[in-house]
Amino acid sequence: MAFPAALALAADPIASLIDTVFIGRIGAVELAAVGVSIAIFNQAARITIYPLVSITTSFVAQEQTLADTTIHAPKSDHPENDGGNKEQIITPQDLEKGSDKITSTCKQPPCGDDVTSEVKKGKRHIPSASTAMVFGLVLGLLQTLFLVFGAKILLLVMGVKPNSPMMKPALKYLTLRSMGAPAVLLSLAMQGIFRGFKDTKTPLYATGMHKYGNWLHIETLMAIMTVACRYLITLILLCQLVKQVKLLPFHIKDLQFGRFLKNGIHWCNYSLFGFGLTILIMKTFTGVMLMGRVIAVTFCVTLSASMAARLGPTPMAAFQICLQVWLTSSLLADGLAVAGQAILACAFAEKDYEKVTAVTVRVLQMSFVMGMGLAVVVGVGLHFGSGIFSKDAAVLRLISIGVVFVAGTQPINSLAFVCDGVNFGSSDFAYTAYSMILVGGASIASIFLLSKSNGFIGIWVALTIYMVLRAFAGIW
Repeated sequence: MAFPAALALAADPIASLIDTVFIGRIGAVELAAVGVSIAIFNQAARITIYPLVSITTSFVAQEQTLADTTIHAPKSDHPENDGGNKEQIITPQDLEKGSDKITSTCKQPPCGDDVTSEVKKGKRHIPSASTAMVFGLVLGLLQTLFLVFGAKILLLVMGVKPNSPMMKPALKYLTLRSMGAPAVLLSLAMQGIFRGFKDTKTPLYATGMHKYGNWLHIETLMAIMTVACRYLITLILLCQLVKQVKLLPFHIKDLQFGRFLKNGIHWCNYSLFGFGLTILIMKTFTGVMLMGRVIAVTFCVTLSASMAARLGPTPMAAFQICLQVWLTSSLLADGLAVAGQAILACAFAEKDYEKVTAVTVRVLQMSFVMGMGLAVVVGVGLHFGSGIFSKDAAVLRLISIGVVFVAGTQPINSLAFVCDGVNFGSSDFAYTAYSMILVGGASIASIFLLSKSNGFIGIWVALTIYMVLRAFAGIW
């Protein structure tokens, strides 16, 4: 399960890496321009992608486990002994509260027969799947509008000056690339659904077409081909998903908008200096928490790209090459996190805590081994193969400096990604949000300080500090 997930997750970074190879042969200015554009697009996309996909994977896995338990649960021979309550309904919200009931996932009792009928026909009724699709489409459209109308302003904020040679190609690439935002969000929402079913092969087959489609790119057609391939992926995944899931809900109330956005509201009583005070404590909204986490985490990479862009086209071109290799190799380890997340979500739904412990230990062990292997492969490969990205001597010299950080952080990156998967699988969204916001704040400060004092090297030292803090927070 982990290997197909790793390949599917790495498809986007591999596509960007191939773009980097082709554009790097055109020139350092063009490569730097595309690097800035990709940084902006990725920042906007990841703000919505990570919360949407992570929540979808966990919620779908939980609902599927509860549905399977309901279908195979033996019926009572003495319904009169059930205390008059023939239909005890458990919802995914009950699971989050620790409910021990095992019945249907539907809120309305009549849905039970329909769900069983659909499952027998090969289709499943998973409310979280339909909800994720709606969120993906709406967020994708909003993202497109934001990037198209704010492209020039965003490039200026990133440090690209109006008279810079990077401005024109960066503006054109970003505008074209943003047209694919709805397809990106929809396809990744569907990938989260498939991963919740522990099916990582279907997303791999679809995203493989995107990866190979990039080999057809030629200069100005790169952004257009990327967008076209994204819509093709979305169509393929949708055709496969409708065969397995009933996407149209039985009722609009079946959509889990509230569950995606919040955990709930609780009242607690406290006594202070002898006076009783009733305080309304709102459990932090899950979606909002994760969005804050993603902004804090991904902004570190975006800020690093901005600092590199301010150093000029040559440092930005070298940074883009190192960054794409860094992201591609690191996300290979994220396949373990995805596999572990789905398995852990099911184990928690079944209340099998021994399995939870065993899975956690195993994925952590595998992540360290994978990280060490990636460090060797990336270090040797980038040292001897940097010439395929650029022929510029100044760019190659900076790459030789960055390879130490790119390769050396691989074990740390692997550990950080897997710890995220473990926390998401246990639905511990609050801790992951709070800890990563603190990590992001400290890392952003180090990026500002070190980039000013040490330039290109300082940026990579700051990114190393960021990943060390992120791994530490995940283990803690």
